[in-house]
Amino acid sequence: QVQLVESGGGLVQPGGSLRLSCAASGRIFAIYTMGWYRQAPGQQRELVATITDSRSTNYADSVRDRFTISRDNASNTVYLQMNSLNAEDTAVYYCNAVGRSLYFQPPRDYWGQGTQVTVSS
Repeated sequence: QVQLVESGGGLVQPGGSLRLSCAASGRIFAIYTMGWYRQAPGQQRELVATITDSRSTNYADSVRDRFTISRDNASNTVYLQMNSLNAEDTAVYYCNAVGRSLYFQPPRDYWGQGTQVTVSS
């Protein structure tokens, strides 16, 4: 099985920055797309940003030009640099990876446990 462990969440003032990290571990045959999703109270989970194993990126319009996603394929780690944070960015941020634990398995989604990001003065 593939496990995802996030870190880097916390409390930040409006206009501030945070960097989230997510490392995949366990039995890994391949990791393809990695990404970040978020869920605010009373809201559905939404895409924040994704990055493929060839480093093609995709961003939600609400975070484009403020957030940057990157990854280290050697360590199966994905990062999310968040700048110019505002109250609307407050949410639980979840790491996602599409991959295979064993070579004969079809690709599937794996999720981290989530890390809280709170933007408040």
